[in-house]
Amino acid sequence: MQAVEYFTKHGYSCAESVIQGAIDEGIVPAELLPVASAFSGGMGSGCLCGAIGGSQCIIGYLFGKNNPDGNEYLARIKAKEFITEFKKNHKATCCRVLTAGMDMASPERKAHCANMVDECSKILKDIIKVKV
Repeated sequence: MQAVEYFTKHGYSCAESVIQGAIDEGIVPAELLPVASAFSGGMGSGCLCGAIGGSQCIIGYLFGKNNPDGNEYLARIKAKEFITEFKKNHKATCCRVLTAGMDMASPERKAHCANMVDECSKILKDIIKVKV
């Protein structure tokens, strides 16, 4: 996925970048992109990391209600798997905690968040590998 490039060079938020990367790869339709805007900046409150939120939107789209596998819990299983994998490297999923001490407009935070976008994209790709 080219999510990091969307984040660092094209003005997309963290959540939008993850979803646009998945759109580019044909994993989800372009109509899903606007949904990501609400997840940016920790859902506007600094809560859940937007890159995680965007990833979870994709998981829900692929494995949610009426998914081809017929397992109504598959999205929850995949969502938990994603969070478990993310937490192997980070103790939290909250944007405020993950970026503590960083100024919102600083290059340090931008680089840090680019790493979050990259990591989430990689975890997501592994989680949904049966769909790629």
